[in-house]
Amino acid sequence: MNHILISKKIYPSSMILGAGILLFRTFRLMFFEDGLVTLAVWVNVLTAIEMIIDMACFLFSIKWLCISETYKSFSLRLGATAAIIHASRVIIFVIGRVGPWKDFDLKPEYRGFVGIDIFWVYFAGILSVLGIAGVIIIWKMGKIT
Repeated sequence: MNHILISKKIYPSSMILGAGILLFRTFRLMFFEDGLVTLAVWVNVLTAIEMIIDMACFLFSIKWLCISETYKSFSLRLGATAAIIHASRVIIFVIGRVGPWKDFDLKPEYRGFVGIDIFWVYFAGILSVLGIAGVIIIWKMGKIT
């Protein structure tokens, strides 16, 4: 009996954790890593959209955990949307650091002046690929309808 209760709490808890991590990262990028100052306006808009979706996913996952499983489908859809938008942002980030359009995602006055450890570029890229793989797996299992 307890293992059923625990397994019913693992999924929404995982969604809360994932959405919380993405929310933390987008909030930190925007307000503590000078994203609002250095990133191009269109990147900031995309980041703000991701932040809103992350927050909605976080809140609906809490409702799923604490109130009812009726919030499960909406939470999973928001999580999938957040993962896809985040992966898009990471692709922009990776191309902007190592691709042919170096620093295209930065405001012109900051191009060439923003340095970053290449480890974090690859780290972000790998985690985004894993996030998309997770979305595909969950979708194929029929959990996202």
